[in-house]
Amino acid sequence: MLVDTHCHLDFPPFVEDLDSVISRAAAVGVRSMVTIGVTLDRHPGNLAVAERFDDVWCTVGIHPNEADTAPEVTVDTLIRLADHPKVIGFGETGLDYFHKRAPKEVQEHLFRVHIAAARETGLPLSIHSRDAIQDTADILREEYEKGPFKAVLHCFGGSPLLAEVGMELGLLFSIAGVVTFPNARSLHEIIPSVPLDRLVVETDAPYLTPVPHRGERNEPAYAAFTAARVATLKGVDMEEFRRASTDNFFRLFTKARRPRTAGH
Repeated sequence: MLVDTHCHLDFPPFVEDLDSVISRAAAVGVRSMVTIGVTLDRHPGNLAVAERFDDVWCTVGIHPNEADTAPEVTVDTLIRLADHPKVIGFGETGLDYFHKRAPKEVQEHLFRVHIAAARETGLPLSIHSRDAIQDTADILREEYEKGPFKAVLHCFGGSPLLAEVGMELGLLFSIAGVVTFPNARSLHEIIPSVPLDRLVVETDAPYLTPVPHRGERNEPAYAAFTAARVATLKGVDMEEFRRASTDNFFRLFTKARRPRTAGH
């Protein structure tokens, strides 16, 4: 089986056919998925999606592009919202200097709030970093010195610095459909050096649709194409990669349960 570790099943493109989306994913072995939080206002709807399906989980958090929607959110608020069997982590959180939709200082503050919640609860967080590699690396190292926390680098893009920091701090690397793009050379070059026990896959659906479906809406079933490309880059067969990445996910997201009928 495979796990789509990062998707957005509460987003409008899935309103009409979510049951079919989940069925198509299961048909190709994508048995579990995590629908990721982006704002606190959207959390009830995202949680409802997770509650509707046995093997869909969710996180709670504020995307850096939405940081100014709740700039004063506290660690206690995040921890309270995570006190639900279906909420298995925090985020997505981090820094985004590409869109510039929220001030850098607000993004940084909320990033540290999410990290503190992860540290206090032991739940992992999903980290977003776009055009902010150095600041992301600096904050991760500074916060880790205060005490360890668990995290996954969402949509890892092949940055040598983030690879170094991720390895240093014991983070997981989540690979999205970008890896199937011919021009993703830095990612192609760095994946072979990332240990198999640090890799998971994601879709970021409905975004970042992999080859051969570019131009279409992305969905969890397409994680299989990403997994196949990563397995090739790692020089392992697909079954070995499926097993390893699934084990990696459940080792990090300890609140999630394996599907009842799916071993590895």
